[in-house]
Amino acid sequence: MEMFGDPAVWLPWTFAALMGASILIYVVLDGFDLGVGLLMPLADAREKDMLVASIGPFWDANETWLVLAIGLLLVAFPPAHGVILTALYLPVFVMLIGLILRGVSFELRAKAPPRQKGMWNAAFFAGSLMASLAQGFMLGMYIMGLAWTLPNVAFALLTAVFLTVGYSFIGATWLILKTGGALQAHAIRWARGGIWGLVLGIGAISLATPFVSERIFDKWFGMPQMLYLMPMPILSAALVGFLWWKLRRLPRVNDGWAWTPFAAATGLFILAFGGMAYSFYPYVVPESITIYEAASAPESLFIILIGTLFVLPSIAGYTLLSYYIFRGKATELRYD
Repeated sequence: MEMFGDPAVWLPWTFAALMGASILIYVVLDGFDLGVGLLMPLADAREKDMLVASIGPFWDANETWLVLAIGLLLVAFPPAHGVILTALYLPVFVMLIGLILRGVSFELRAKAPPRQKGMWNAAFFAGSLMASLAQGFMLGMYIMGLAWTLPNVAFALLTAVFLTVGYSFIGATWLILKTGGALQAHAIRWARGGIWGLVLGIGAISLATPFVSERIFDKWFGMPQMLYLMPMPILSAALVGFLWWKLRRLPRVNDGWAWTPFAAATGLFILAFGGMAYSFYPYVVPESITIYEAASAPESLFIILIGTLFVLPSIAGYTLLSYYIFRGKATELRYD
C-alpha cells in the first residue's frame, strides 16, 4: 500500500478518479441512448424502429457504468453514499423507474402485437424522459449542496431541462453517425435545433457553479489559476462553433465526416464534467465531506482495488467489444 506514498491519500484519490471516470463514461454513453429515446415522438413508425435498432446492442452495456459508479461510491466512500442518496432519494427513485420502464418497453415493443407497439413506444419515451429529468435534477441539487430549499430546487429543475436537451442533442449526433438517408437528415435537423439548448445548459451550470461557494469562486477566478483554466472555455467555444458549422454541411457524399458531431458533443460533455470535477475536488459531498474524510480504511480500499483491477477491464472490454462488433450503420432490429 505504501508503494505510491501515503495510502490514506493515494487510495481515496484513486477511487475518486475511478468513480469520476465511470460517471463520465455513463453520462456520454447512456446519455446518447437516453437521447435517442427522447427523440422517439419526432420519428415516424419506421424511423422509431431504426432509432431503437441504433442503440439495441449497446444500451445494457452503457448502463453498466452507472452500476459501477454507484458501487464504487458505496464501498469506497460509505458516509458520502449515505448522505447523497438520502438527500436525492426521490429523484433516484424516479430515475430507476424510468430505467426499468425503458428496459421493459425496449424488449416488449419488438414482441408485442402491432396494436400494442405504440403503447410501448410511448413507454420507451416516458422512461427516457423520466431518467433524463431525474439525472438533471440530481446534478442541480448536487451543485447547490444537496439542500432542499426553494432556490436550489428551482435551479435543479432548470438543470433537469437542460440536461434532457443535452441528452437529446448527443442522441441526435449518434443517429447522424449510425443511420443514413431520410432518418439521418432528420437527425441533422434535430441536432441543429438542440445545439443551443446544450450551450445554454452548459453555460448555466458553468456560470452557477463558481458562485456556490467562495472556495470554488477562488479556484476559477483567482490568479494565476484563471490563466491556466482559460483553454477550457476557449476549447468549449471552439467545439460549439465547429458543431454549428459542421451540422450545416451534412450530410456529405459517401457519408463523410458523419462521426464528427458525436465526437465534438462528447468533447463538450468531457470538458463540462472536467470543470465540475475541478470545482468540487476534494469534496465528495459539496463543501461538507472530502474524499479523504469519507474514504473507507486504507486496508479495505486496497482489497477493493485488487478486485476493481479485475472488474473494470472486464466491463471496459465488454463495452469495447460490443461497439466493435456492431460498428457501422444500424440495421433493422429483429427477433426472428
